Amino acid sequence: MIRRLGCGAVTLAFLLLTLVLVAAVAATQLKPQSAAPPIEAVGEVSGIPERMLAAYQNAANRLPEEVPACQGMRWPILAGIARIESHHATGRTISPAGDITPHILGPRLDGSGAGGNITAFPDTDNGRFDGDTAYERAVGPFQFLPSTWNGSGRDANDDRISDPHNADDAALGAAVYLCGKGRNLTDRDQLKAAIFQYNHSNAYVADVLGWIDRYSQLATGTIPIGQRPTGTARTVIEAALAQEGTPYSWGGGNANGPSTGICCSPSGKSGTRIRGFDCSGLALYAYAQVGINLPRTAAAQAGEGRRIPASAGVGALKPGDLVFFAYNPANDSTIHHVGIYLGNGQMINAPRPGTNVRTEALWDDGFAGGTRLL
Repeated sequence: MIRRLGCGAVTLAFLLLTLVLVAAVAATQLKPQSAAPPIEAVGEVSGIPERMLAAYQNAANRLPEEVPACQGMRWPILAGIARIESHHATGRTISPAGDITPHILGPRLDGSGAGGNITAFPDTDNGRFDGDTAYERAVGPFQFLPSTWNGSGRDANDDRISDPHNADDAALGAAVYLCGKGRNLTDRDQLKAAIFQYNHSNAYVADVLGWIDRYSQLATGTIPIGQRPTGTARTVIEAALAQEGTPYSWGGGNANGPSTGICCSPSGKSGTRIRGFDCSGLALYAYAQVGINLPRTAAAQAGEGRRIPASAGVGALKPGDLVFFAYNPANDSTIHHVGIYLGNGQMINAPRPGTNVRTEALWDDGFAGGTRLL
Protein backbone atom coordinates (compact mmCIF):
# COMPACT_ATOMS: atom_id res chain seq x y z
CA MET A 1 0.00 0.00 0.00
CA ILE A 2 1.30 3.44 -0.95
CA ARG A 3 0.71 6.03 1.73
CA ARG A 4 0.15 9.54 0.43
CA LEU A 5 1.76 12.39 2.33
CA GLY A 6 -0.18 15.48 3.15
CA CYS A 7 0.95 18.92 1.94
CA GLY A 8 2.64 19.68 5.30
CA ALA A 9 4.53 16.39 5.24
CA VAL A 10 5.80 17.09 1.71
CA THR A 11 7.06 20.51 2.81
CA LEU A 12 8.82 19.00 5.82
CA ALA A 13 10.40 16.30 3.69
CA PHE A 14 11.57 18.91 1.19
CA LEU A 15 13.16 20.98 3.98
CA LEU A 16 14.92 17.94 5.40
CA LEU A 17 16.26 17.02 1.97
CA THR A 18 17.49 20.59 1.47
CA LEU A 19 19.29 20.55 4.83
CA VAL A 20 20.97 17.26 3.95
CA LEU A 21 22.16 18.65 0.61
CA VAL A 22 23.48 21.85 2.21
CA ALA A 23 25.35 19.82 4.83
CA ALA A 24 26.84 17.60 2.14
CA VAL A 25 28.04 20.62 0.14
CA ALA A 26 29.52 22.19 3.28
CA ALA A 27 31.29 18.98 4.18
CA THR A 28 32.74 18.79 0.69
CA GLN A 29 34.00 22.36 0.93
CA LEU A 30 35.60 21.76 4.35
CA LYS A 31 37.26 18.50 3.36
CA PRO A 32 40.96 18.95 2.54
CA GLN A 33 41.63 18.98 -1.16
CA SER A 34 43.27 15.93 -2.59
CA ALA A 35 47.03 16.22 -2.65
CA ALA A 36 48.66 17.63 -5.74
CA PRO A 37 50.37 15.20 -8.13
CA PRO A 38 53.49 13.65 -6.59
CA ILE A 39 56.47 15.98 -6.66
CA GLU A 40 59.27 14.59 -8.81
CA ALA A 41 62.98 15.26 -8.57
CA VAL A 42 64.85 17.00 -11.34
CA GLY A 43 67.91 14.81 -11.88
CA GLU A 44 69.41 12.54 -9.25
CA VAL A 45 72.21 12.74 -6.71
CA SER A 46 74.00 9.73 -5.27
CA GLY A 47 73.08 9.14 -1.63
CA ILE A 48 69.82 11.14 -1.65
CA PRO A 49 66.53 9.26 -2.14
CA GLU A 50 64.79 10.64 -5.20
CA ARG A 51 61.67 11.61 -3.25
CA MET A 52 63.69 13.54 -0.66
CA LEU A 53 65.64 15.33 -3.41
CA ALA A 54 62.31 16.34 -4.96
CA ALA A 55 61.21 17.80 -1.61
CA TYR A 56 64.39 19.88 -1.32
CA GLN A 57 64.05 21.18 -4.87
CA ASN A 58 60.36 21.96 -4.42
CA ALA A 59 61.02 23.87 -1.20
CA ALA A 60 63.78 25.97 -2.78
CA ASN A 61 61.45 26.83 -5.68
CA ARG A 62 58.54 27.78 -3.40
CA LEU A 63 60.56 29.71 -0.84
CA PRO A 64 60.19 33.12 -2.58
CA GLU A 65 56.43 32.90 -2.01
CA GLU A 66 57.01 32.51 1.72
CA VAL A 67 59.97 34.85 2.34
CA PRO A 68 60.28 37.17 -0.68
CA ALA A 69 63.23 39.05 0.86
CA CYS A 70 65.35 35.89 1.17
CA GLN A 71 68.08 35.40 -1.41
CA GLY A 72 70.10 32.37 -2.40
CA MET A 73 68.04 29.48 -1.07
CA ARG A 74 69.13 26.36 -2.99
CA TRP A 75 68.29 22.70 -2.59
CA PRO A 76 71.90 21.77 -1.56
CA ILE A 77 71.45 23.94 1.56
CA LEU A 78 68.41 21.92 2.60
CA ALA A 79 70.13 18.67 1.65
CA GLY A 80 73.11 19.58 3.83
CA ILE A 81 70.86 20.08 6.86
CA ALA A 82 68.84 16.92 6.25
CA ARG A 83 72.00 14.86 5.68
CA ILE A 84 73.15 15.63 9.22
CA GLU A 85 69.72 15.57 10.87
CA SER A 86 68.31 12.33 9.45
CA HIS A 87 70.60 11.06 6.67
CA HIS A 88 67.79 11.97 4.24
CA ALA A 89 65.26 9.82 6.13
CA THR A 90 67.31 6.70 5.39
CA GLY A 91 65.55 3.52 6.52
CA ARG A 92 62.10 5.07 6.30
CA THR A 93 59.36 4.70 3.70
CA ILE A 94 58.50 7.90 1.82
CA SER A 95 55.10 7.89 0.12
CA PRO A 96 54.45 9.64 -3.22
CA ALA A 97 52.79 12.41 -1.20
CA GLY A 98 55.94 12.80 0.91
CA ASP A 99 54.70 11.20 4.14
CA ILE A 100 57.52 9.48 6.07
CA THR A 101 56.93 6.29 8.06
CA PRO A 102 57.78 5.36 10.67
CA HIS A 103 58.16 8.84 12.10
CA ILE A 104 61.67 10.12 12.86
CA LEU A 105 61.86 11.09 16.53
CA GLY A 106 64.79 12.50 18.46
CA PRO A 107 65.55 11.68 22.11
CA ARG A 108 63.19 12.84 24.83
CA LEU A 109 64.38 16.29 25.92
CA ASP A 110 63.84 15.84 29.63
CA GLY A 111 67.27 17.08 30.75
CA SER A 112 68.38 13.60 31.77
CA GLY A 113 71.49 13.65 29.58
CA ALA A 114 70.25 10.83 27.33
CA GLY A 115 71.08 11.59 23.72
CA GLY A 116 73.23 14.52 24.83
CA ASN A 117 70.38 16.69 26.15
CA ILE A 118 70.98 18.47 29.44
CA THR A 119 68.19 21.05 29.24
CA ALA A 120 64.56 20.08 29.77
CA PHE A 121 62.04 21.25 27.18
CA PRO A 122 58.47 20.85 28.48
CA ASP A 123 55.84 19.70 25.99
CA THR A 124 54.22 22.36 23.79
CA ASP A 125 52.07 20.34 21.37
CA ASN A 126 50.29 17.95 23.75
CA GLY A 127 52.06 15.10 21.96
CA ARG A 128 50.53 15.92 18.56
CA PHE A 129 53.78 15.56 16.61
CA ASP A 130 56.12 13.73 18.97
CA GLY A 131 53.71 11.49 20.91
CA ASP A 132 55.04 12.84 24.23
CA THR A 133 52.74 14.91 26.43
CA ALA A 134 55.39 15.69 29.04
CA TYR A 135 58.51 16.75 27.11
CA GLU A 136 59.50 17.76 23.60
CA ARG A 137 61.22 15.54 21.03
CA ALA A 138 62.68 16.69 17.72
CA VAL A 139 60.56 15.41 14.84
CA GLY A 140 60.81 14.64 11.14
CA PRO A 141 63.67 14.58 8.64
CA PHE A 142 64.71 18.11 9.64
CA GLN A 143 64.34 17.43 13.38
CA PHE A 144 62.12 20.37 14.30
CA LEU A 145 61.05 20.94 17.88
CA PRO A 146 57.23 21.14 17.88
CA SER A 147 57.47 24.64 19.35
CA THR A 148 59.67 25.76 16.43
CA TRP A 149 57.44 24.04 13.90
CA ASN A 150 54.47 26.05 15.14
CA GLY A 151 56.15 29.17 13.78
CA SER A 152 57.95 27.84 10.71
CA GLY A 153 55.80 24.92 9.58
CA ARG A 154 54.34 25.13 6.09
CA ASP A 155 52.07 23.10 3.82
CA ALA A 156 54.17 22.37 0.72
CA ASN A 157 52.23 19.49 -0.82
CA ASP A 158 48.90 21.36 -0.85
CA ASP A 159 46.91 19.00 1.38
CA ARG A 160 46.03 21.82 3.85
CA ILE A 161 48.08 20.18 6.60
CA SER A 162 51.47 21.35 7.90
CA ASP A 163 53.20 18.17 8.98
CA PRO A 164 56.88 17.96 10.07
CA HIS A 165 56.76 14.25 9.22
CA ASN A 166 56.05 15.08 5.57
CA ALA A 167 59.14 15.56 3.40
CA ASP A 168 57.71 18.47 1.41
CA ASP A 169 56.31 20.34 4.40
CA ALA A 170 59.45 19.80 6.47
CA ALA A 171 61.77 20.98 3.70
CA LEU A 172 59.80 24.16 3.11
CA GLY A 173 59.58 24.78 6.86
CA ALA A 174 63.36 24.43 7.13
CA ALA A 175 63.83 26.85 4.24
CA VAL A 176 61.60 29.41 5.95
CA TYR A 177 63.43 28.99 9.25
CA LEU A 178 66.88 29.34 7.66
CA CYS A 179 65.85 32.46 5.77
CA GLY A 180 64.57 34.24 8.86
CA LYS A 181 63.26 37.68 7.90
CA GLY A 182 65.24 37.73 4.67
CA ARG A 183 68.85 36.55 4.76
CA ASN A 184 71.14 36.58 1.75
CA LEU A 185 72.35 32.97 1.72
CA THR A 186 74.74 33.63 -1.14
CA ASP A 187 76.84 35.42 1.49
CA ARG A 188 78.92 32.76 3.26
CA ASP A 189 78.75 34.55 6.63
CA GLN A 190 74.97 34.83 6.49
CA LEU A 191 74.72 31.19 5.48
CA LYS A 192 76.87 30.24 8.49
CA ALA A 193 74.65 32.36 10.74
CA ALA A 194 71.53 30.61 9.42
CA ILE A 195 73.00 27.16 10.07
CA PHE A 196 74.23 28.22 13.53
CA GLN A 197 70.70 29.36 14.34
CA TYR A 198 69.49 25.91 13.34
CA ASN A 199 71.94 24.29 15.78
CA HIS A 200 74.20 26.33 18.05
CA SER A 201 77.37 24.36 17.34
CA ASN A 202 80.39 25.41 15.29
CA ALA A 203 81.16 21.75 14.56
CA TYR A 204 77.60 21.33 13.25
CA VAL A 205 78.00 24.37 11.00
CA ALA A 206 81.24 22.99 9.56
CA ASP A 207 79.66 19.58 8.90
CA VAL A 208 76.62 21.06 7.17
CA LEU A 209 78.72 23.43 5.07
CA GLY A 210 80.84 20.49 3.91
CA TRP A 211 77.77 18.66 2.64
CA ILE A 212 76.31 21.81 1.09
CA ASP A 213 79.52 22.32 -0.87
CA ARG A 214 79.58 18.71 -2.00
CA TYR A 215 75.94 18.71 -3.11
CA SER A 216 76.48 22.05 -4.85
CA GLN A 217 79.23 20.47 -6.92
CA LEU A 218 77.09 17.44 -7.72
CA ALA A 219 74.04 19.51 -8.67
CA THR A 220 73.17 19.55 -12.35
CA GLY A 221 75.08 22.21 -14.20
CA THR A 222 77.34 23.25 -11.35
CA ILE A 223 80.32 20.99 -11.98
CA PRO A 224 82.72 22.31 -14.61
CA ILE A 225 82.49 19.76 -17.41
CA GLY A 226 85.31 21.26 -19.47
CA GLN A 227 86.15 20.10 -22.97
CA ARG A 228 85.32 16.69 -24.30
CA PRO A 229 88.12 14.33 -23.26
CA THR A 230 90.66 13.88 -25.97
CA GLY A 231 93.83 11.88 -26.47
CA THR A 232 94.71 9.38 -23.76
CA ALA A 233 91.83 10.41 -21.45
CA ARG A 234 89.35 9.69 -24.22
CA THR A 235 90.98 6.33 -24.92
CA VAL A 236 90.78 5.33 -21.23
CA ILE A 237 87.14 6.38 -20.93
CA GLU A 238 86.07 4.70 -24.18
CA ALA A 239 87.82 1.48 -23.15
CA ALA A 240 85.90 1.45 -19.86
CA LEU A 241 82.57 2.42 -21.46
CA ALA A 242 82.95 -0.44 -23.93
CA GLN A 243 82.73 -2.81 -20.94
CA GLU A 244 79.33 -1.57 -19.70
CA GLY A 245 77.15 -4.56 -18.89
CA THR A 246 80.10 -6.86 -18.13
CA PRO A 247 79.44 -8.80 -14.89
CA TYR A 248 81.20 -7.96 -11.65
CA SER A 249 83.72 -10.62 -10.66
CA TRP A 250 85.70 -10.40 -7.42
CA GLY A 251 89.38 -10.32 -8.47
CA GLY A 252 88.39 -10.33 -12.14
CA GLY A 253 89.93 -8.30 -14.95
CA ASN A 254 93.45 -7.65 -16.20
CA ALA A 255 95.26 -5.62 -18.85
CA ASN A 256 93.75 -7.81 -21.58
CA GLY A 257 90.11 -7.49 -20.50
CA PRO A 258 87.61 -9.42 -18.37
CA SER A 259 88.72 -12.63 -16.67
CA THR A 260 87.47 -15.09 -14.07
CA GLY A 261 88.03 -13.91 -10.53
CA ILE A 262 88.95 -15.41 -7.19
CA CYS A 263 87.35 -16.26 -3.87
CA CYS A 264 86.11 -14.44 -1.96
CA SER A 265 84.75 -10.91 -1.35
CA PRO A 266 84.17 -9.62 2.23
CA SER A 267 80.53 -10.63 1.78
CA GLY A 268 81.59 -14.16 0.77
CA LYS A 269 80.94 -13.81 -2.97
CA SER A 270 83.25 -15.80 -5.22
CA GLY A 271 84.40 -14.70 -8.67
CA THR A 272 85.86 -18.06 -9.65
CA ARG A 273 82.94 -18.85 -11.98
CA ILE A 274 82.32 -15.31 -13.26
CA ARG A 275 84.18 -13.75 -16.15
CA GLY A 276 84.24 -10.01 -15.62
CA PHE A 277 85.80 -7.15 -13.66
CA ASP A 278 85.99 -5.91 -10.13
CA CYS A 279 86.45 -2.16 -9.63
CA SER A 280 90.24 -2.08 -9.69
CA GLY A 281 90.38 -4.65 -12.50
CA LEU A 282 88.32 -2.32 -14.70
CA ALA A 283 90.64 0.62 -13.93
CA LEU A 284 93.71 -1.54 -14.58
CA TYR A 285 92.32 -2.64 -17.97
CA ALA A 286 91.27 0.85 -19.12
CA TYR A 287 94.63 2.43 -18.30
CA ALA A 288 96.54 -0.46 -19.87
CA GLN A 289 95.08 0.68 -23.19
CA VAL A 290 97.29 3.80 -23.01
CA GLY A 291 100.35 1.99 -21.72
CA ILE A 292 99.92 2.75 -17.99
CA ASN A 293 100.39 -0.27 -15.72
CA LEU A 294 98.42 0.11 -12.48
CA PRO A 295 98.70 -1.94 -9.27
CA ARG A 296 95.95 -4.49 -8.74
CA THR A 297 94.06 -3.03 -5.74
CA ALA A 298 92.15 0.23 -5.36
CA ALA A 299 94.19 1.31 -2.32
CA ALA A 300 97.45 0.79 -4.21
CA GLN A 301 96.13 2.62 -7.27
CA ALA A 302 95.48 5.68 -5.08
CA GLY A 303 99.23 5.96 -4.61
CA GLU A 304 99.87 6.42 -8.32
CA GLY A 305 99.97 9.76 -10.15
CA ARG A 306 99.01 13.11 -8.60
CA ARG A 307 96.62 12.78 -5.68
CA ILE A 308 93.54 15.03 -5.61
CA PRO A 309 92.27 15.29 -2.01
CA ALA A 310 88.58 14.98 -1.22
CA SER A 311 88.73 18.47 0.29
CA ALA A 312 89.35 19.87 -3.21
CA GLY A 313 85.84 18.77 -4.12
CA VAL A 314 84.37 17.09 -7.16
CA GLY A 315 84.92 20.25 -9.18
CA ALA A 316 88.70 19.62 -9.10
CA LEU A 317 88.34 16.37 -11.04
CA LYS A 318 88.81 15.97 -14.77
CA PRO A 319 87.49 13.23 -17.08
CA GLY A 320 89.81 10.25 -16.92
CA ASP A 321 90.82 10.71 -13.28
CA LEU A 322 90.50 7.76 -10.93
CA VAL A 323 88.07 8.42 -8.07
CA PHE A 324 88.27 6.60 -4.75
CA PHE A 325 86.00 5.69 -1.85
CA ALA A 326 87.10 4.71 1.64
CA TYR A 327 85.72 3.55 4.97
CA ASN A 328 87.63 6.51 6.43
CA PRO A 329 88.20 9.13 3.70
CA ALA A 330 91.05 10.65 5.72
CA ASN A 331 93.01 7.37 5.60
CA ASP A 332 94.04 6.03 2.17
CA SER A 333 94.72 2.59 3.65
CA THR A 334 90.93 2.18 4.07
CA ILE A 335 90.18 2.78 0.38
CA HIS A 336 87.97 -0.05 -0.89
CA HIS A 337 86.61 1.15 -4.23
CA VAL A 338 87.70 2.93 -7.40
CA GLY A 339 85.93 4.31 -10.46
CA ILE A 340 86.89 6.31 -13.55
CA TYR A 341 85.58 9.88 -13.63
CA LEU A 342 83.56 10.82 -16.72
CA GLY A 343 82.76 14.46 -15.88
CA ASN A 344 79.54 16.14 -14.68
CA GLY A 345 79.52 14.15 -11.45
CA GLN A 346 79.43 10.76 -13.20
CA MET A 347 81.77 7.77 -13.08
CA ILE A 348 82.00 4.34 -14.66
CA ASN A 349 82.78 1.47 -12.30
CA ALA A 350 82.16 -2.13 -11.37
CA PRO A 351 80.12 -1.49 -8.20
CA ARG A 352 79.82 -4.77 -6.29
CA PRO A 353 79.06 -8.49 -6.60
CA GLY A 354 75.78 -9.13 -8.38
CA THR A 355 76.00 -5.99 -10.55
CA ASN A 356 77.48 -5.14 -13.94
CA VAL A 357 79.92 -2.46 -15.05
CA ARG A 358 77.85 0.72 -15.26
CA THR A 359 77.81 4.50 -15.34
CA GLU A 360 76.36 6.24 -12.29
CA ALA A 361 76.64 9.35 -10.14
CA LEU A 362 79.66 9.61 -7.85
CA TRP A 363 78.86 8.13 -4.47
CA ASP A 364 78.69 10.70 -1.69
CA ASP A 365 79.48 8.36 1.21
CA GLY A 366 83.17 7.71 1.63
CA PHE A 367 84.39 9.94 -1.21
CA ALA A 368 88.17 10.03 -0.84
CA GLY A 369 89.23 12.21 -3.76
CA GLY A 370 91.01 11.12 -6.90
CA THR A 371 94.27 10.53 -8.73
CA ARG A 372 95.38 12.10 -12.01
CA LEU A 373 97.51 9.86 -14.17
CA LEU A 374 97.18 11.59 -17.54
